[in-house]
Amino acid sequence: MPNMTAKLLCSALAVTFATEAAATEWNVSVWGSRRAFTEHIHKLADLVAEKTGGEFTMNISYGGLSKNTENLDGISIGAFEMAQFCAGYHPDKNRAITVLELPFLGVNTLEEEVAVSHAVYDHPAVAEEMAQWNAKMLMTSPMPQYNLVGTGEPRDELAEFDGMRVRATGGLGEAFRAVGGVPTSVTSSEAYQAMESGVVDTVAFAQHAHLSFGTINTATWWTANLNPGTVNCPVVVNIDAYESLTDAEREALDSSIDEAIAFYLENYGELLKQWDTVLAEKNVQKVMIADEELARFQDIAGKPIHDEWITSMSAQGLPAQELYELVVGTLKTARASN
Repeated sequence: MPNMTAKLLCSALAVTFATEAAATEWNVSVWGSRRAFTEHIHKLADLVAEKTGGEFTMNISYGGLSKNTENLDGISIGAFEMAQFCAGYHPDKNRAITVLELPFLGVNTLEEEVAVSHAVYDHPAVAEEMAQWNAKMLMTSPMPQYNLVGTGEPRDELAEFDGMRVRATGGLGEAFRAVGGVPTSVTSSEAYQAMESGVVDTVAFAQHAHLSFGTINTATWWTANLNPGTVNCPVVVNIDAYESLTDAEREALDSSIDEAIAFYLENYGELLKQWDTVLAEKNVQKVMIADEELARFQDIAGKPIHDEWITSMSAQGLPAQELYELVVGTLKTARASN
């Protein structure tokens, strides 16, 4: 009988160890604090855990694993399994997706941003470039058009952008440079301090970031309709980690993306509805740029920068014209379906 008991105990322990070994736990590197920009990651984690009965879980870390500008590097060496980054932080590492950060692409809604982003992410040139960093594109983090906050007298004419020190990355930075601005790429976490200390005159962010990083708290005005473009921030996974998943785990992850994005869109939509209330509460003036000023800005910083990007990226061996036309075509299709 003792021998039988020992055998049963060993069998039970073996099952326990096998169960523990089968569990998959991913570390996810993001930054700042939990906000509208990261809600789809939390939703994805919830869905995956639910679909796998808790056998596949994600630990989401806000700055504890890596700096935001080094998340792609962390993915490349397998320091963590999933991460979020923004293309403008290191455009030389993710050249193909910088097409999505070109100014004045004409993307008007978050749904359109999702459509064009995922179309570009699915392009072979993007997959090939990301594979150099052992990264696989998973989903976008769609953001509305960026707008400026600043202090003092509102800058509502292009002439007032001349010499303006602006926190803006990627194509947005180039747009402001084209009209005489002086872009700086301080990280989002540093933007408030840069604005408060006078290192920058203005900060270009989407609404959630002006809230999350506090720039709205020191601002006296906000441009409601400048809308020069946005930043593209993918969520990627380490290829080795992705391929190591079981079929059931991979299916749970892949099948949860659309629902996670839908949750993000609904949540961000609520924030946008409340934005005017936020401005009123913080006594921030809503500035409308005149149509003729917007048209001038687009003429200077739109097509010329697009053409320059196509020429530059083509010279580097990327199918730049194809990627650009993919964005334009996807945008047309998305609007037609609406």
